[in-house]
Amino acid sequence: MTFYHLSDLHLGLKLINHSLQEDQKYILDKIIEYANEDKPEAIVIAGDIYDKAIPSAEAVELFDEFMSKLRSVTPQSELMLISGNHDSAPRLDVFRNILKHQKIHMIGNPPEKPEDHIEKVTLRDSFGPVNFYLLPFVKPSMVKAIVGTDQNGNNLSYNDTIHKLLAREDVNVNERNILVSHQFYLPAGKDASEIERMESEICTVGNIDQVYSDVLEPFDYAALGHIHKPMKAGSEFFRYCGTPLACSVQEAGQEKGIIRVRLDEKGKRSTEVLPLVPMRQVMVIKGSLDEVLSKGCDDFVTVILTDKVDLDVLDMQDRLRYAFPNLLEIRREIQRKADYNVRFSEEKVLNPYELCCSFLPDMDEYEQELLKDVINSVQDGGDVN
Repeated sequence: MTFYHLSDLHLGLKLINHSLQEDQKYILDKIIEYANEDKPEAIVIAGDIYDKAIPSAEAVELFDEFMSKLRSVTPQSELMLISGNHDSAPRLDVFRNILKHQKIHMIGNPPEKPEDHIEKVTLRDSFGPVNFYLLPFVKPSMVKAIVGTDQNGNNLSYNDTIHKLLAREDVNVNERNILVSHQFYLPAGKDASEIERMESEICTVGNIDQVYSDVLEPFDYAALGHIHKPMKAGSEFFRYCGTPLACSVQEAGQEKGIIRVRLDEKGKRSTEVLPLVPMRQVMVIKGSLDEVLSKGCDDFVTVILTDKVDLDVLDMQDRLRYAFPNLLEIRREIQRKADYNVRFSEEKVLNPYELCCSFLPDMDEYEQELLKDVINSVQDGGDVN
């Protein structure tokens, strides 16, 4: 059996106020070309279909076109999608029970009541069943009716929540099992601070959303979403495929792709990355104004100017925009000289928590934890009580 693993489409995303509609359509068509050639038995999308919980009409239209084309070129494929932290789970759940009869499984909400379980889709090939467990993005507050709370009545950690949710499932380890999930799984032996996160991701203060990857061990493959850079969560077969298209300047130069997974009999599996080359690259070009202008192109470009002399700002902007029609931003390499002759090449950028702490220097431990909780709730789009 062959299936595709992709995630984090972020349809409707703007890159520094530049619409990516045309670029996203181009890359989705490349995925359709691969699917048309391979005819995979299943295609899974591990969350963040849209960039916003209430997507634009154009983003919904693009997704509808993508799904229609996938169904057209792979009429026998099972299409499985889960919601991510950017998606509206209730919206993705619309017509859930109707669509599954059309081999389309759009799972927005996780199990919420004690009698509920993670959505399971079972396919078969000559080696027997393959069980796909479809677990949308979960916050502990969503499932506390199932996993409970701690002794003080507080929500469990993300790690304990996911471990308890998966422990409820009757996973037959003698069969082939696939987990599709959208969480921050921490590779074995790694600290959360060691993991490079992209600026286009929503990161929690203190990395409270981390989940230890030992919970993935019962599965033959984990199709993961949430991390925008391709990454392995401690195993060749526990994978983040990353975004199909760069979502931030920080992702400039990253090689993007989708993962083709091949399953034979139990214990025999392989993966291959199918490259996705965008219509326009995201690039950072650094140098003097004359050096930069000599590299004009149609790609999305951030320019970093190293000139030590003052430049005519209006003339500089006009010339750069002419050379780079899709110019994202212009930066100047800052070099300030202090009285003690120490040079700083860049300014420190404070995250929201550090910024608040700079205004509230005398907080005790309880107040610090409360501030972290408020910031995380705001970043997640939740309610602050």
